[in-house]
Amino acid sequence: MAVALAVGALLGTAAAVDSPTTPNERKDGLGKKQLAEINADIKKMDGKIDLVFVGDSITRRWRGKENQGSWTKYWGSYRALNMGIGGDQTQNVLWRLKNGQLDGYRAKLFVVMIGTNNCWDAKMVPADVADGVKAVVDLIQSKQPQAKILLLGLLPVGNKPITGKEPRAAVNALISKLAGGSVHYMDIGEKFLEPDKTIGKDVMPDYLHLSPKGYEIWSEAIKDKVKELME
Repeated sequence: MAVALAVGALLGTAAAVDSPTTPNERKDGLGKKQLAEINADIKKMDGKIDLVFVGDSITRRWRGKENQGSWTKYWGSYRALNMGIGGDQTQNVLWRLKNGQLDGYRAKLFVVMIGTNNCWDAKMVPADVADGVKAVVDLIQSKQPQAKILLLGLLPVGNKPITGKEPRAAVNALISKLAGGSVHYMDIGEKFLEPDKTIGKDVMPDYLHLSPKGYEIWSEAIKDKVKELME
C-alpha cells in the first residue's frame, strides 16, 4: 500500500479510484493541459491519422525530448498520434474517447496500453481493471469499426520480482481473452525483466516509467506486428 500511495502521489492521481468502466473527466491542471495538447494535435493533423497510441504516462513520455528520436525512428513513417496522458486510468480514457478523441478521422490501428494506474488501489481487483480495459476496446470498436486494435498487456513495475507484478499479470491474463477478430493481444512485459525477474534502472529508472532504452525495447517488441496490422 505504501508503494501504491507513493507512486500515486508521483502521478498526481487521487487516492480514491472511481469505477474503471464509468467515464470520468480529469479536473486537474495536468490532465486538462495534456488533453488540450492531444486535441490540438488531432485538429492539426486534419483527419490524416493512421496509427494511434492510447495510454497513460508510459505512452505520454514518448513526447519527451530524450524519447522523441525513438518515436520518429519507429513511427515517423506513419501518420501517428500519441494519445497518452500522465496519470490516466481506464475511466479517464473512456471519457476523452467519448468526448472527441475518436472523431474526425479513420485510423487503421490503435495501440492500447492502459490500466496500470487503476492497479495502485489496493481495493481494486484485477477483474474490475480488466473490465475497464474491455470498455476502452469496445468503445474504440464502436466509434472506429474499420480499425484494428493492438492491445498490450500491462508492464511489470517495482524493484522486486513480486512488487507490482502479480496484480498486473492477473489483469493481463483476463484481457488476453479479448483477442479475436480485429483485436490482437501482445504481452511484452518479460522483455523488460532481468533473468532474476527484476527490473533494471537502465530500463525503468523509477521502476515504472521507461528510459530511452525502455522505449527502444517497447518499439522493437511491437514494430513487426504494427507493420503487419497497418498493411
